[in-house]
Order: sequence, then C-alpha cells, then structure tokens
Amino acid sequence: MKTRRDFLRSTVLGASAAWTVPMFIERTFGQLHEGARDIAVQPRTGKDDTILVVLQLAGGNDGLNTLVPYADDTYYKSRPKIAKKEKEIIKLSDHVGLNNALPFLGSLFKEGDLGIVQGVGYPNPNRSHFVSTSIWETADTTNHSPTGWLGRYFDNACPGADPTVGMSFNKTQPESFGALKNPGVCLNSPELYRWIHSGGETDQAEKFFADLNQPSSNLPDHDEDDSPSDGGSIAMAAGGKVGGIQGESSLDFLERVALDAQVSSKTILELAAKHRTTVAYDGTPLARNLNLVARMIAGGMPTRVYYVSHGGFDTHNQQLNSHERLLGQLDGALKSFLADLKQQGNDKRVVLMTFSEFGRRVSENASAGTDHGKASCLFLAGAGVKGGLLGTHPSLTDLSEGDIKHTVDFRSVYGTLLADWLKAPDVKPILGAVYPKMDFIG
Repeated sequence: MKTRRDFLRSTVLGASAAWTVPMFIERTFGQLHEGARDIAVQPRTGKDDTILVVLQLAGGNDGLNTLVPYADDTYYKSRPKIAKKEKEIIKLSDHVGLNNALPFLGSLFKEGDLGIVQGVGYPNPNRSHFVSTSIWETADTTNHSPTGWLGRYFDNACPGADPTVGMSFNKTQPESFGALKNPGVCLNSPELYRWIHSGGETDQAEKFFADLNQPSSNLPDHDEDDSPSDGGSIAMAAGGKVGGIQGESSLDFLERVALDAQVSSKTILELAAKHRTTVAYDGTPLARNLNLVARMIAGGMPTRVYYVSHGGFDTHNQQLNSHERLLGQLDGALKSFLADLKQQGNDKRVVLMTFSEFGRRVSENASAGTDHGKASCLFLAGAGVKGGLLGTHPSLTDLSEGDIKHTVDFRSVYGTLLADWLKAPDVKPILGAVYPKMDFIG
C-alpha cells in the first residue's frame, strides 16, 4: 500500500471511516484490497457496470407445477390432485406453460426478457436440503469445496473490490459467498428496513425483521440453520466454510466485523436513502428485500452481486395452495423490482437468476404434496436477458428413481453469467472447469 490516504480513498468503507480507522484495520483491509494498492477508483463496480441478483427459492421448488408440461398426459396421471389444468396455465409453447400464479413472468416472457432453463440440475443429485444447497452454492458436486462460486468470483475477478462487492440479505452469509479474500457483506438489521416503512416505528421494523428470521415451518429440523442472529448492524463474515481472511487472527476478525458493521451501516443507509420510488411493493419479506436492493442500486453502491431468498418451497403436504401463494409472492415482488429498475434507468444493467436446491418427484404423494426430487427449472429475468425456453424439457417417463433427469448442468448457467454478464476474464478458476455456454445474454 502506497500510503494510508491512498488506501482509504480506494474504498467506500475507508472513506466513511475517515481517519478513525485503527492500525489493525489497515492490515486486514489491506489483505482484502491487495489488488487496489495502485488505483484510486475501482475499474468495475456496480455503480456503473452490470449487476447480478441471485434469488434462492429455498426448500426445493416444484418445477413441474411452475413450468407445467400441460401437453404430457403422464403429468396428469402422476398428479391427479395437484396437476394444473390446461386452462389454469399461461401457455409458452405447444408443450409447456407457466403456472397462472405468475402473470407478470408470463408477460415478461412474451416481451423477450425472461429466460427459463428447463431440466436444470447436476450429475448424481442429492435429495438432502443441506447437501444439495451446498452443491449449488459451491458449484462443487463432490461437496468438498471450502469456498463458494460467488466468493471465488470475488477473489479471482474482482481485484481491489470493496467488501460490499457482494451483499446478502439472509440471516447468515450464504455459502456461495465463501471466499479466501473477500466474502462480501451480510445485512441483518432492523435498522436497514426502517426507512422502507417511510419513517415507520422502530418496533414495526423489528417485528418484520424477527418474522423474516423465523425458520421455515416446512423445512425439516435437521436441515435448519438454528444459529442465532448476532444482533449487530451488519455482519461482515466469510460465507460457508471459510472463517474470515487467511492469516487473520480471531481477535482481528471480530474487531474488523464490529467496525465494518458501524461504518457500513451508515454508508449503506445514506446511499439507499437517496432513492424514493413511486413503485408500490408488497409487504412480503421478498418484496421488501428487493425494494432494498433497488434502493442500493439507485444509490450507487459498488455491489456486483446481491443475494436474496424466498423460502417455504418444501411442499410435502397440501401443496397446491401454498405453492401458488409462494409463486404469486415471487411474481409480485419481481414485477415491482423490475419496474423500479426501469424507472431508475438501471434495468439494462441488472439480471436476476433464481435457483432452488432441487425439484420435486413426478408423482404426487398421499398428502396431496410432493417429495424431494432432482431436476427443476430456473428463471433469468431482466432487460439484458435474451428470453425464451432454454434446454430441453425432461421426460416424465424416462426417470431416475421416480425423478426427472437433468438436461442442463447448472454450472453452464453460472459459467454463462460469469463470462457474458459479469465479464469474468477466466471462468475456470471459479468453476473448476469450463462448461458449455448458453445463449441467454442478449
């Protein structure tokens, strides 16, 4: 690092901390920002470059009742109680259509701004929530990687990036953010939701935050993350299996987290407060989080990747109503979010990708629900997307233990986003191999 002044000027957090930063923070930030020592401005940031929003559909979304193969008789024979009737879908082709709880996504598809990847999954799939989520988060089907796919993107393709290069809205850091150098930032504070209520009372914001952090009642206990919230303004910690920066002591790590929380919270709130949208958002946790993402993008955060989650998709019992309610919440939140981005003039800079750890079995169970399956579908939304149906819809008769087989490896989706949207110079160090690219970035 040339000088302390040069370093502080190169980061949002350093600029906010001014000259109150103790010496240990120079050392630990220095490790995060090794690539920035000779630059005053980051070459690529979310202020003026492309942005990726990752939206997790937690619990295992039923792809067959999301993208419905209405022309396949096997679908109706396998699901006598929960199959979507032909009149209840939004037809996209002669074979498949969207659940009618997704009218906005149906219109987005017709406008050419929604890509739907059919039959997405991975070899030798696992039906455990915990294991399969970890595989999607790390992009490692052996489930041995100590880092996440986005964390490796931060480390390998974002030299000199601010710690806010990645921002998660989960109660804990997603495993995908696990990194050796820069694990991004995890926001988990009622303070950050307070202004969403347009000056609402603190107890209202705190109640919302408490509800947001309740574990999903649909998920089995052994797959739940029962770790308590740390109560801090912002937890900046390594995601997944990585415990901070390599070579950093536990004391330095805790001190860094505490100071980052104080400084980042103020910075983020100031930037987010700059934008006042006229777009109405629903009161769901997902809509509120996407509202916050939109405000941060409008405020000029340097973040390249935002991560949000929408849970409850583990639909073992009486699936029909709960699944359609969840899809409707997804549809409404995306409608508001994309309209907000268009109003800002940022719609062409943002692509949103959904993912779920697995799909559901082809046949419904005795409880009018579906059990853990394998392949599913995912959405790619935004003005930067070349819309359409991607991949081949899997067979409902050529099955693997009652599950549809994947026709697209999810790492092909990741690789395409990394190379064509985020402009990573080399995808191989991030994904461990080069996967066939897909044609969905227009």
